[in-house]
Amino acid sequence: MAATDAIREAVSVDLATVTVRALNQRLHDASAPGSFRVLNPGGQHSIAAGLDAAHAVEIDGHVGYYCAGMNQHATVRIAGNCGVGVAENMMSGTVVVEGSASQSAAATARGGLLIVHGDASARCAISLKGADVVVRGSVGHMSAFMAQRGNLVVCGDAGDALGDSLYEARLYVRGSVAALGADCVEKEMLPEHIAQVRELLERSDIAGVLPEDFRRYGSARRLYNFHVDNLGSY
Repeated sequence: MAATDAIREAVSVDLATVTVRALNQRLHDASAPGSFRVLNPGGQHSIAAGLDAAHAVEIDGHVGYYCAGMNQHATVRIAGNCGVGVAENMMSGTVVVEGSASQSAAATARGGLLIVHGDASARCAISLKGADVVVRGSVGHMSAFMAQRGNLVVCGDAGDALGDSLYEARLYVRGSVAALGADCVEKEMLPEHIAQVRELLERSDIAGVLPEDFRRYGSARRLYNFHVDNLGSY
């Protein structure tokens, strides 16, 4: 089915006349996966939050805080920018931001894929627990702070304290890094890592970017156990 056919058959919900609570209840109550188009989001918060079905949700405009938070199974596409915490605690599914994202994108996300086609602000992928995050632009300071599992792919630059107190997440950055955080170090880019970046770029529909141009960062594992010599880094 063509994308235009999917949009034509989608159920339209206009947030100029319907509350976000009513929209989310309708999405939660749907007995089978469906296609929905959300009109006039107007920067409202918590749109399409807590979904637990393989819905396709197209949001026609900018959204506020925690859009698509706790997502499971659904594909949510935001045709604009988003506020704090997009895809926060996502479990599975896909969230696509056509514009830029504010702070804490994909915070604590355990699964699924977040794609940001613009930039992501501070603390992108903070405390990541298994999801994949791909940013076409740059990310702000403290990104991947305490990230435990999963992958962060940044096609642009990264701000200060990248990967501070990192565990076992993999960070890939194509551009410059302002500064690495505590216990984060650059690591060798092996063929398996190049293949992983290539696969994530393809899944994110990002063309013209070579996976060989990325550098990999990970944990030095010096802070896993307390040692008095590292006291200043805790």
